[in-house]
Amino acid sequence: MNNLKTVSDTKRSFYTHHTRPINSVYRRVIEELLVEMHLLSVNVDFKSDPIYYLGVVTSFERLMQGYQPDSDKVSIFNALCRSTDADPDVYTSQADSLLSIAKNKSAEDLITWLSNPTHTEGAENIIDPIQAISKNSNFKYSRPFAIGLYTLLEEANGELLQDKDKRNEIVDNLAESLGLPGEKMKKDLELYRSNLEKMDQLLKVIEDVLEASRKQREKRALEKQEKTEN
Repeated sequence: MNNLKTVSDTKRSFYTHHTRPINSVYRRVIEELLVEMHLLSVNVDFKSDPIYYLGVVTSFERLMQGYQPDSDKVSIFNALCRSTDADPDVYTSQADSLLSIAKNKSAEDLITWLSNPTHTEGAENIIDPIQAISKNSNFKYSRPFAIGLYTLLEEANGELLQDKDKRNEIVDNLAESLGLPGEKMKKDLELYRSNLEKMDQLLKVIEDVLEASRKQREKRALEKQEKTEN
């Protein structure tokens, strides 16, 4: 008998943890991330690690910018994790610990460290999983993992990543040192960057619409006031 959790099971679980409606503009973002997390969680070769956690946390934070009500974002993120049988506190705490390491390194030092991470005070629980990546012949690569690596590099030297050639060179170096699919990583990261640009554009459109609506309301209110005074 196959008791493997299905996508439908995970979606139902998500909406039991987060019961409020999802803002329609962001529904696709949430569903795609939820399905991706589900498929990885049921893959026998997949093993979560701090880089993956950072990728999920970063994807969520950046693609959910401007979400209203803002107070719902914690509930939505927690539901994403819990519906895939994970602990949201583990995601955020390990992502933060890993990001703090990158803050004190150059891009070159970070790449060297990732290929052979040394123990750092206060981050003992994130070292072993990263050390195991290059040694795991069945390591399951994922898009969130690539985004996690990209986020670390951004923290170390964000300006360097704006140059496509340099960005691709860094990705190739990381892929070689960690035994990852370099071409797939580059495509995933280009898609991620494109999605961020689209979200920024969408937020600007929404902001312009809201501003125009506000001005229209103020105009009507002023006209009504003038009529009353006359």
